[in-house]
Amino acid sequence: MSIFLETNRLTLRRFTEADEDNLVELDSDPEVMRFLNGGRPTPREEVRSRLPALFGYYERFEGFGYWAAEEKSTGRFLGWFHFRPNLNEPRDGEIELGYRLRRSAWGMGYATEGSRALIHKGFTELGVERVVAETMTVNLGSRRVMEKSGLTFVRTFHRDGLDAIEGSEHGVVEYALTKADWEA
Repeated sequence: MSIFLETNRLTLRRFTEADEDNLVELDSDPEVMRFLNGGRPTPREEVRSRLPALFGYYERFEGFGYWAAEEKSTGRFLGWFHFRPNLNEPRDGEIELGYRLRRSAWGMGYATEGSRALIHKGFTELGVERVVAETMTVNLGSRRVMEKSGLTFVRTFHRDGLDAIEGSEHGVVEYALTKADWEA
């Protein structure tokens, strides 16, 4: 197991082929998928087909990618974080933060703890200048994590393809944190 980062309660490590079942289980929870695709489970074949792209980040972007999150005390899979360049709109020094955790891990501070640790590593070790994150406007839990992690609201916008999801009419929100603001 290649440990990327440890916090008080979490171990973030690289994904492996053995994580397929964990990802299928995570993406099978309608509440976990609610703000992503309206609550539909992700078929195993789709999860399997995404794994090479997850692994590809490790080779293409040193120090960035997707990280399996485990509870340090038990080794239990909790979900994942991503801390990666935005491939659709790459900007020098800007990294996208994201997370998806099991419902049993919600409200326990894991998302904030992992996010803060990744932001710290990004600004102190990886040359990151700006961290961005986004979620549906109505996803108040995710917005709270962004705020507790130090990111501030930037804008609301509308994205194609979210039409079928309840609450999509309110758009998507972007939050961000610059290294200068983080240091202040």
